[in-house]
Amino acid sequence: MAQSEADSAESMITMHDLVFLFDVDNTLLDNDRVQTDLAAYLTKTFGVDACKLYWDIFEQLRGELGYADYLGALERFRLEQMHDPRVLRMSCWLVDYPFADRLYAGALETVKHVRQWGPTVILSDGDAVFQPRKVERSGLWAAFEDRVLTMSIRSRNLPRLSVFIRQSGM
Repeated sequence: MAQSEADSAESMITMHDLVFLFDVDNTLLDNDRVQTDLAAYLTKTFGVDACKLYWDIFEQLRGELGYADYLGALERFRLEQMHDPRVLRMSCWLVDYPFADRLYAGALETVKHVRQWGPTVILSDGDAVFQPRKVERSGLWAAFEDRVLTMSIRSRNLPRLSVFIRQSGM
C-alpha cells in the first residue's frame, strides 16, 4: 500500500493510547443524596415500615445481581404492597428524578478537561433501564458524547470492554 493510502486508512480509524473511564454513582453524581431523597419520599408517602421494606428488598436484590436495581426492588416492593395504588406513582418519581441537580460541582467541567488527553467513557454498574435513564437525565450521556457502558460487576471484564472501545473508534 502506498504511503498516502496508509495515511488515509489510518485517519479513518483513530485508536487512542489512553482512554479515561468514569463511574457515575458517587463519582460524578451524588448517589447518596439520591438515596436520601428516595428514603424521604418513601417514608413520607408510605411510612417508616414500608421504607425499611423497600431498602431490605433493594439490598437483597443487590446481593443477588451484583448491582443496584432500583426498579427491580420497586417491582418486588409492589408485590408486597399490592393493595396500595400509590406504589405505581413511585416508578414515576424514580424515572423523573432530577439527576442533573445531583451532579457534583465541577463534574462536567472535569470531564471536558480530561478529554484533552483522550476519550472519556462512562463505565458504570447498573441495570439496563434505570442506570441509562440516570445517565441521560443527568446530562452525562451528552457530556460523554454517547460513550456509555453499563454492566454488572460480575460481567465486567476486559474482553467486553475492549470490544466496546474498538467499536466506538477509540
